Amino acid sequence: MVNTIQNTQVVLLSAVLLAASVAKLVVRTPAASPAHVHGVPVPGRLRRATALRQSRPVMVGLGLGEGLLGLALLLIPHVSVRLATTVAFAAATWVVGELRVHRPDAGCGCFGGLSTRRVGRRSVLRALLFTAAAVVSLGAPLAGAEALREGSFNVAAVLMLELALFAALSPELSTLADRSRVRRRGQATPCERRRSPLPETYSTLYGSETWRASKHAITSPVPLDVWREGCWRFVVFPARVDGRDTEIIFAVSTAERNRTVRTATLPTENDPEHDTAAGHLATR
Repeated sequence: MVNTIQNTQVVLLSAVLLAASVAKLVVRTPAASPAHVHGVPVPGRLRRATALRQSRPVMVGLGLGEGLLGLALLLIPHVSVRLATTVAFAAATWVVGELRVHRPDAGCGCFGGLSTRRVGRRSVLRALLFTAAAVVSLGAPLAGAEALREGSFNVAAVLMLELALFAALSPELSTLADRSRVRRRGQATPCERRRSPLPETYSTLYGSETWRASKHAITSPVPLDVWREGCWRFVVFPARVDGRDTEIIFAVSTAERNRTVRTATLPTENDPEHDTAAGHLATR
């Protein structure tokens, strides 16, 4: 059973490296992130590392290196190949951990342009588990191809379980699904041109944390005014805040996905700032 688990790790790591190689070679990484995160300068070494990681030549080089290492795991049972794999995953774990601490806005780039979401706990845990799998694979008696050729039910069961865990820890799968949906539907309609019916706006508004935080101050369920500008629909309600009558305006995004809601308290109608409050709300 020990040999089965060790051989399965070789197959798993080979598949992961080959998948990462294909993703890096095929899916381009977006432009580099800024040098500041929420006004805090990013450490120089991480800024340089991020720039290198998002460089297309570097990404292609990493992809080719991972592809060669994945093929070596499949074909060569020598311990040196497993040792190189362990070092590679340990280094990747360190990089992911550093990114989570110092660059929470940046994706890890583990699977090229699919890894654009911020580095979270799942990505760090995934890297740690892969490093652990690489350590376990050091004593595997077979190469990956031999393990597959002589594979038993136990190998298949362990591999399926680990692949399911890998999928659960991979935000890249949801990114890939989003890209596939957009490709099937064609290019998404720009938010300023997209048809956004009022029921959709109210559903987004009433389901938001912004509404729940402000609804206690609203004095009437009937809005005073509703209009749309560009990518936003504005909804104004009468309210009472700090003992005085006022108005609360909600700006509801008209985007197809990931709609947001912003809010502000409007000055009185006699205040000259009243007419410009909506514009400030949409652009802040």
